[in-house]
Amino acid sequence: MPRTIAVNTWVWTSPLTDATLEPLARRAAEMGYQALELPLENVGDWDPARTRDVLDRLGLGAILVGAMGPGRSLLASAGDVAATQDYLRSCLAAAATLGADTVAGPFYAPTGVTWRMGADERADAVRELRENLAPLAAEAEDAGITLAVEPLNRYETSLLNTVDQALDALAPLLGQGVGLALDTYHLNIEEKRPADAIRTAGSAIAHVQVCGSDRGAVGDDHTDWVGIVRALDDAGYQGPLGLESFTGENATIAVAASVWRPLAPSQDELARRSIQALRALGV
Repeated sequence: MPRTIAVNTWVWTSPLTDATLEPLARRAAEMGYQALELPLENVGDWDPARTRDVLDRLGLGAILVGAMGPGRSLLASAGDVAATQDYLRSCLAAAATLGADTVAGPFYAPTGVTWRMGADERADAVRELRENLAPLAAEAEDAGITLAVEPLNRYETSLLNTVDQALDALAPLLGQGVGLALDTYHLNIEEKRPADAIRTAGSAIAHVQVCGSDRGAVGDDHTDWVGIVRALDDAGYQGPLGLESFTGENATIAVAASVWRPLAPSQDELARRSIQALRALGV
């Protein structure tokens, strides 16, 4: 059975609002997308109940995406832990209203914040992450939602860059309200063999995001997409594939992700080319 193909509204705009959601949802549905990745950059940017009504009318599913902007961290050295936990609880509540079973994102430190760590410092950071994520994991599990924690490349975080690091750090919580969110962009930078890393992640995979190796469209880049799809099959992952890309105007992400130029002639073309390439792969 073909996987659900989703698109992140960051492809077009930031932040998502009630005013922009419906026209973007219609555009995505017309292109053939079956779900939206919905970033909640700030609580109140958009109304979850209204959003669910819009998506239901269009026959679209939902994946909620958290935005780890400045000050959001489950490590005290990088931000306000209590405020971040409250933010993630708001994400879980929004997901429940939407009927979404996944909240995905790099839920440990602000995106784009890096620092040096020795082995002891890293071990301390992992312990702190586990401690501060554990109550959220329990709440997510009770709600039937998975917090899908995303490793990022070395330029966007110091803590979790690889699948092996994420599996080690999250081991006590995996399958108990916590899973992994994998992004082909980060896999391409950090993993020696991305397909093998996907197989290693196996049943821990809760969500997968895709884009070209340059953060542009799927399919006209050097990524071995046939190998990626085969690895997802081998890992037993049949969940959604979410296209994630950005415009340079994205105030939350563009600087952290170093998006300095257009990645396609238009954002619509980037989205169309991506879904065409993914469907051609028979995903």
